[in-house]
Amino acid sequence: MPPPFGIYVHVPFCATRCGYCDFNTYTASELSGDAASPDGWLAAARREIALAARTVGDRTVETVFVGGGTPSLLGAERLSAVLAAIRDEFAVAPDCEVTTESNPESTSPEFFAGLRAGGYTRVSLGMQSAARHVLAVLDRTHTPGRAVDAAREARAAGFGHVNLDLIYATPGETDDDLRRSAEAVLEAGVDHVSAYALIVEDGTALARRVRRGELPAPDDDVAATRYELLDARLAEAGLRWYEVSNWALPGAECRHNLGYWRDGDWWGVGPGAHSHLGGVRWWNVKHPARWAGLLDAGDAPEAGREELTAGERHTERVMLRLRLAEGMPLDLLDDGGRAAAQRAVTDGLLDGGAHAGGRAVLTDRGRLLADRVVTDLLLAEEDAVGAAGR
Repeated sequence: MPPPFGIYVHVPFCATRCGYCDFNTYTASELSGDAASPDGWLAAARREIALAARTVGDRTVETVFVGGGTPSLLGAERLSAVLAAIRDEFAVAPDCEVTTESNPESTSPEFFAGLRAGGYTRVSLGMQSAARHVLAVLDRTHTPGRAVDAAREARAAGFGHVNLDLIYATPGETDDDLRRSAEAVLEAGVDHVSAYALIVEDGTALARRVRRGELPAPDDDVAATRYELLDARLAEAGLRWYEVSNWALPGAECRHNLGYWRDGDWWGVGPGAHSHLGGVRWWNVKHPARWAGLLDAGDAPEAGREELTAGERHTERVMLRLRLAEGMPLDLLDDGGRAAAQRAVTDGLLDGGAHAGGRAVLTDRGRLLADRVVTDLLLAEEDAVGAAGR
């Protein structure tokens, strides 16, 4: 049986550029011609969806995720046209999960009603924080209460699955700021929350401000404290972590993202989008005009590809599956890795009961040190292989 197959669609447009963002996005002033036009982008997306169908063959689409950028800038009619193009080219599962990201400021009750009519089943809204001064540091343009209102509008339009994104440990944020953000999320009645510690990415406006000393760099200890605070409040409200940075009510987990974490297959449509099929990964050219031009000429918009070795696929499986609440089977590891897993149990980083049942599952403390646990397991495997070769 092939793994589940999903389609990711990248919308590169943003009204403004957030200071912390290093995604492949563009404001209107940075583009010209058809590349700056939502209709030009849609025409090129249709061509790539057709290319994907010819290449992939007989695969049923289990999930669709439209991300960006700011997909909601396209409007409900164009977003519905994206899904219609996928349905024209592919067999789509009857219970297909169809998600779009949205900026609260570019949504409305009419927008959500149009999405529901077009076949979307899930909405993910960028909230980041309920504190005005935190949003200002992040260069977010929406007002603090708008994300909550948008989530309620989505639910009123018939969306059973609504996610809110949070960012924590922003310079200037306090524990109370995050508590208020958590309460606002819960008041919105959403069934899914994604929360990420702020990372200062090179080349962003935020990185320049930190380098100039205008803002302090995020503090790892503060981030750990905020994570624990948020996790406890969400758990109290019935939202359980199923991936280190994601919480959901039972049955509300994002199936598309689970496909990534469980080594699934997907095709990425759009400028800069990445795809993965059967251990082969490739990625599109980044600039929207170049991407659209190649497709218009009948060419694939591919910028590069790589065929993952068995070792690389193993590394990715360990890195991704260990982040899930379900963990991973210990028999994915060799003798060196299993010995390291036993040490992680002793150190309180992996759950002893799950280990006894043959799985590696992070403890609460282990979630805070997930990268370290992964590194320890993989290095132990490398050391064991090296020792066997000597």
